[in-house]
Amino acid sequence: MTEPSDLSSMVVWGGFALAFIFGAVANKTNFCTMGAISDVVNMEHWGRMRMWLLAIAVAMIGTNLLFQLGLIDLSKSIYVRPSLPWLSLVLGGVIFGVGMTIAAGCVNKNLVRLGAGSLRSLVVLVFVAISAYMTLKGLFGQWRASYLDPVTLDLAQWGLAGQTLPQILAKLTGLAAQPALLASVAVLSLGLAAFALKDKRFRGNPVQWLGGVVLGLLIVAGWYLTGHLGHGESPETMEMVYFATNTRTLESFSFVAPTAFSLELLMLWTDQSLRVSFGIASAIGVVLGSLAYALASRQFRWEGFASMEDLRTQLLGAVLMGFGGVTALGCTVGQGMTGISTLAIGSFIVLAGIIGGAAATMHYQNWRA
Repeated sequence: MTEPSDLSSMVVWGGFALAFIFGAVANKTNFCTMGAISDVVNMEHWGRMRMWLLAIAVAMIGTNLLFQLGLIDLSKSIYVRPSLPWLSLVLGGVIFGVGMTIAAGCVNKNLVRLGAGSLRSLVVLVFVAISAYMTLKGLFGQWRASYLDPVTLDLAQWGLAGQTLPQILAKLTGLAAQPALLASVAVLSLGLAAFALKDKRFRGNPVQWLGGVVLGLLIVAGWYLTGHLGHGESPETMEMVYFATNTRTLESFSFVAPTAFSLELLMLWTDQSLRVSFGIASAIGVVLGSLAYALASRQFRWEGFASMEDLRTQLLGAVLMGFGGVTALGCTVGQGMTGISTLAIGSFIVLAGIIGGAAATMHYQNWRA
């Protein structure tokens, strides 16, 4: 029987290893959701957007394959619960989209930039962490819990055990659960993959399409690590639990809340109740993976703020990302890839909010210029 400490260590070090690859690949391919949206809005160039969509398609197929094989139980994840806090998801997504545009990159991109030598990103991430922690447990959290989260749609009233597209499709059409799941995955994932791969230039760029495939597979690997390998019996309660995750259930990559937990661990290092989690290890892994690629490719260089105005803008964007990311239960990776892979309605709402908020901010910036 595997010891709990061994399971926790495996999840933490496994998360670090997967995130190390994520950071290196993201640096190599210039993977950036904000950049992908900007390319489409400002230049009508879809290369990075196609890479992101292909990664989502791969994550969707792999994640639901694990679920179908009984290797993970997605019904336990935070994304598919029948309670749908739609106001928090909409507002959080829009605010995060605005914040990442103002800060010229989402949390994942700033982790990658930090590994490549950006001290500006270090400051941004510290303020993201402070804002996220305030939204989890502080002043912002009181506002969120009092005014946003109570505005919730309880899907259980309609006999739904969760908020996934297959469950809703089965309810509306009378299909059995498995055919509804297969139909949903097939239509969405194959549609996204077909759109991404129909472009000849994209197919001719192996760095981008292979990068999309690898990033999607890493999301799947994160689910398998925390949801299968890290699922075991607790010696205290003798119940089956998920080890070394902040949500106490299965997770894959998400980077806003883990920055807050990382800051908390650094500030309260002697608190024996705090441990390095999958999320904290993954944030560190992205930075060091990006650093390894930057050093190997000789692209590492120190970078700071261009001006005082740049500093003010970046800090405002960081605060908005911290609040928006926690309120929306995830970021461009946490909801835009990990959450979407579960086919949760809430994740699609957040993703639409992020894209809408980012695009609107870019149009405003262009108008102002």
